[in-house]
Amino acid sequence: MDMQGNRSLAITRQQAWDALNDPAVLKACIPGCDKVEPAGDNQYAVGMAVKIGPVAAKFAGKILLSDIVPPESYKINFEGQGGVAGFGKGTAEVRLSDAEHGCALDYTVHATVGGKVAQLGQRLIDGTAKSMAEDFFKRFDEAMQQAHPEAYAAREAARAEVATAPGAPADDATAANAPAQAGGGIPVWVWAAGAAVVLALWWFSR
Repeated sequence: MDMQGNRSLAITRQQAWDALNDPAVLKACIPGCDKVEPAGDNQYAVGMAVKIGPVAAKFAGKILLSDIVPPESYKINFEGQGGVAGFGKGTAEVRLSDAEHGCALDYTVHATVGGKVAQLGQRLIDGTAKSMAEDFFKRFDEAMQQAHPEAYAAREAARAEVATAPGAPADDATAANAPAQAGGGIPVWVWAAGAAVVLALWWFSR
């Protein structure tokens, strides 16, 4: 399975990096996650309950971070076992960059699965992974709004100012009134993996 995407956040790169490197934040934002613990230098042990179609299982796995360039990018290697349900392994690359009114998170994931999970079909697997990623980013964005309300207020104020400026296009006004897009980028784990990447990886790794 291959997945890539981009997410917009109202917070700075450093704030995103710090949050995505906080096990408590990740545990709260990853659907079904009940364990995110350090397991050595740049290594983490994870546990997660996953349901894909008719298959439900508890996955346990580990994540190893490499090529770390804070607060900009890193590479994630992950693998997980779910007993008879199967296994998952792969790599992901995450990158944070400055953007107007915040930062952008780009991620690319390459993963493979085996066992019963693999027998469910690529469409169902991809759909579940994407759904979990969206859920993660929604939770992460909400967590960041609570942690950094001033950043989100500033972004909305800037958008409103642009929308009400003389000669502002109608599309700008619409964008200004739209809710903040779910943030991400990362993971995985920006802290250990990357927001967007992270999500996809996470369900594979658990």
